[in-house]
Amino acid sequence: MDLSNDTLLNIYKEMNLVRAIEERIDKLISLGEITGTTHLGIGHEAIMTGINYALKKTDYFNITHRMHGLTVLRGDINIFFAELHGREAGYCKGRGGSTHMIDMEHRNVGANGIIGSAPPVNVGMALALQMMKTDDVILCSFGDGTLNEGAVHEAFNLAAVWKLPIVFLSENNQYAMSTSVKDAFAIEDFSIRAQAYGFPGFRIDGNKIDEVIGTLEYALEHARSGKGPVFIVAETYRYKGHSKSDMQKYRTKEEVREWMEKDPILYVENLLRERQMITDEEKEAMLDSIRKEIDDAVIYAQSCAFPGKDTLLDYVFIEPVH
Repeated sequence: MDLSNDTLLNIYKEMNLVRAIEERIDKLISLGEITGTTHLGIGHEAIMTGINYALKKTDYFNITHRMHGLTVLRGDINIFFAELHGREAGYCKGRGGSTHMIDMEHRNVGANGIIGSAPPVNVGMALALQMMKTDDVILCSFGDGTLNEGAVHEAFNLAAVWKLPIVFLSENNQYAMSTSVKDAFAIEDFSIRAQAYGFPGFRIDGNKIDEVIGTLEYALEHARSGKGPVFIVAETYRYKGHSKSDMQKYRTKEEVREWMEKDPILYVENLLRERQMITDEEKEAMLDSIRKEIDDAVIYAQSCAFPGKDTLLDYVFIEPVH
């Protein structure tokens, strides 16, 4: 897919914003300013930015626990950081945190900590969209570890039988916690599983933004036109551990360095430099602007109030419907 100069430059800015957000979260966690665990998506920037570019504003999508950046790209950075800090001004009133964030205003149906939960839930939403006769699609994203959950296969089958408007996207970052995909799968190309259910499957380089966007746009149009689901496996890599407590003893530093040579941001930067669209000075000015935007968002978040103790049971129970 040939992206215009302006589009490519905007994508480059978004990818750098996504990475800078993840790096700031890593720092905030290490300083104890954010409590609980978090899962960083450093290395996944092309996928998050590609999803943001390809989706219509009215399309729905879920996030994985590594998609902080996508939440910001589709939503509000101040509200995002307020949620991470457990503040009442956050998306979930400070109760969701990193792993359970949701923003229905921007069609972000959220994430949760249950592996394999997104596909069946998103299939239900796709059925609702079909019944309402909209032309909207839901993009269902999940990691490689989710692929071997039984509920995923049931979701694939039902989506195919009813030709639902859903695109399944698996971010294959090569490890489910500490388990290599080489130990968990008897096949190398996971996308061929789609053939068993009768819909298209694609394996792409998830670090190349043009390939991500091109495949997503085809898949979304396929699902939008009533032809049913599409399955995409985007090959990528996470530079950090599974979570903050991960010692990463299951992989070598050499392996990490090899993947860093295929960095998604560097890929876009090289394209921009070939087109003479960015200089070192312009890059540094852009990064300074991004750092200030994040600084301001963190200051805002830390100035917001925590939920009061008297709200402990709020949003937990509802009045029964008779």
